[in-house]
Formats: sequence, structure tokens, C-alpha cells
Amino acid sequence: MQQLAHRLERLGTETAFSVAQAAASWKAQGNLVYPFHLGDINIPTAPHIVEAMNKAIADGYTGYCPGPGIPQLREALAEDLGSRRGMTFSPDNVVVMTGGKPVITKFLQAVMNPGQDVLYPNPGFPIYESQIEYLGGNAVPYRYVPTESGFAIDLDQVRASITDQTVAIIYNDLQNPISAESTAAEREAIAQIAQEHDLWVLSDEAYFETRYEGVSQSIASLPGMAERTVILYTFSKKFAMTGSRLGCAVAPLEIAKVLSTLNTNDESCTTHYVQWAGIEALRGPQEPVQQMLDILKQRRDAACDLVNAIPGMHVAVPQSTFYLFPDVTEAMDRMGFTAVGDFATEALYKTGVSFCTREHFGRRLPGEERQYIRLAYSGIDVANIREGLGRLRQWIETA
Repeated sequence: MQQLAHRLERLGTETAFSVAQAAASWKAQGNLVYPFHLGDINIPTAPHIVEAMNKAIADGYTGYCPGPGIPQLREALAEDLGSRRGMTFSPDNVVVMTGGKPVITKFLQAVMNPGQDVLYPNPGFPIYESQIEYLGGNAVPYRYVPTESGFAIDLDQVRASITDQTVAIIYNDLQNPISAESTAAEREAIAQIAQEHDLWVLSDEAYFETRYEGVSQSIASLPGMAERTVILYTFSKKFAMTGSRLGCAVAPLEIAKVLSTLNTNDESCTTHYVQWAGIEALRGPQEPVQQMLDILKQRRDAACDLVNAIPGMHVAVPQSTFYLFPDVTEAMDRMGFTAVGDFATEALYKTGVSFCTREHFGRRLPGEERQYIRLAYSGIDVANIREGLGRLRQWIETA
């Protein structure tokens, strides 16, 4: 019998999709579901972006195009991302990809050899861990500690985890799933660590402009960081283009050339007509972006108020992303649950509220005692947020 490659045993997945399947199955049986599980957006892509895509198709932009992206989009991205970060990029620094996720894999292919260590956030986007291990590296997690305003990176643990085999750190400011945002001091500390140990940095900036208060700053803009940092950018969140699969890496030239070659090897190029839609997204009217942020802010405020009114649950109000990561330890204790997965399953069946748990975002680390869930409010309107979390509160209160 033919056998499959052994490396497949190291391949993980984005486990939020498994929660989506369970929710869909429950809904297919005639039950009401309140979808807090997946970070998709139920707000349509702005009409002018859709029109630009359709026009590009009608104009015949349906064939191959350059592997690193069409020049017009690379120029627009260099200008837009640079101006928003106080930096100057050349189009040659920009490599267009089919979303933000491929940047993770290709960054690791470019900088990591088998057996080398890469630091990554845990809890964090599960594809970090999956791809480090799949490509033969050692995935070394660093943790967060709770604070009054949310979470902070355990910098002492980061420093203690570095060995002579460590080649890179993945840094996700404005973080999925916990919505953590670095202080200036924390960001500077990560930059200092990277420079002291000569590490490459993947700065996942998927939510750089999905924020309701404050101003974002890229670690790449700090002194000494541009030459060692690859920025991950995606159109998915800011422009509600999750299904269009459009993003890019902004990288030092030596890395950008490698990423371009990997593009050619993997998928030849990013869909031609989608790139023209990307140009329109960046250079066309920006009012739909602000309108979407206003809607998301209303959802955030409603969800935070309701979560903090549920006995045994509490969460800080994040300034960015579209996730809440509430502590549910006391709520679980109140109801007799010891496993957060069992709590989530029963919540779906008893209330229709579907959500991911801490376990969907990396292996639990030694010493973790608190229990958390993730609530994504990007795909559910305020009325259903109120109704769903109201049912969750009633279920917990009557336990």
C-alpha cells in the first residue's frame, strides 16, 4: 500500500473551521445558531471594488500576470502601507500573494532551516505553529499574561526561550485571537530582542487598520527593524474581501526576491483581475472602510457590555480587531464544567451560541489555569449579538 509523506503528521489546520462545521450541522437540523466562531465579515465588499473587479474581467485581465504582482498594485501598496507606517517602500519590496496566510509559509521557507527554532505567540493564529512544524522547524511558543487592559507578552519568557538555534520571531500586534495590543515599550522590547539575537521578524499586521481608538504602529518602523522585518498585509479585514484572497508581503529586497520565486513555484501568480480590485480598494473612496468600522465598533460595544454582565465572565474592551477573549473560568465552575471544549459544545446545543475556545489557538502551555473563549463579532449584527449573548447569560444564570 502506498504511504503518504511523514511530514503530513506535523501539519495542523485552522481549527475555527471545525467549529463552523459543527455549527452548520446544528443549524441544518433546524436550530438557530448565533455565529461567533469565525472571523469572517457579513458586510459586503464595497460596490466600487466589485465594479473594478468585474471591469477587469470584462477588459480581459483573466490570464497570467507577474509572479510578484502587477506593477500598478505593487506601487499602490508601497505608497499606502509606507505612508500609514511612516516608512518608505519601493514596489520592489512588495510581493503580492493570495491573501495574508501564504506570507506565513513563504516567510518560513525563506528564513528557517529544518531543526531551527521560531518563536510564535500562543494563544495565536494556529497556522503559525502548523507551518513551523510542517516545514521541519521547532515551534517555540511565547505566552501572554492578563492585564487590566487585556494581555501583555511575557517578555522574560521570550528572552529565556531563545537559543543559538533561534532564527525568527512571529509578532502579531493587534492580535488574533486575544486582541492584545503592544504598548510602545513592549514593541520596542521585541525589537531590541530581535536585534540583540539577530532574528528575522514576521510582523502580522492583518488588523493594522481594524481599530476603533488609538493609532497603530508597525515594529518595522522602529530603528534597525526594516532590514529584518517582513510585514504581512491582507485586504481581507479592512476591505471585507476575505473570499477574494488578496494580500502581500512587504520585505527587505533579498527576502522579496525569494518570496517572488516561491510565488512562481507555488501558484504562478495571484488572480489577475482581483489585483485590479485591490488597486481600487486602496485608491478609491474610503468611506465604506469607515462605515464598516463604525458598524464593528457598535458590535464590539454591545458584545463587551453583554459579556461583562454574564456571571463568571469578564473581558477588557479592545481597541482593535473584531474579537473578544473573555475569561470564563468562574462561569464554567458555576456550571460544573472542567473542560472548555465541553462548555462550548453544551453552549451551542443549549443556546445556539457558537464560539471557539482557547484550545483552538495553540497547545495549552504549562501553568495555564484560566479558561477562555473567543467571540468574533465580525459576522453577526447587533440584534443577534444581543439575542445570542442574552440566551447565553440566561443559561448560565439558571444553572
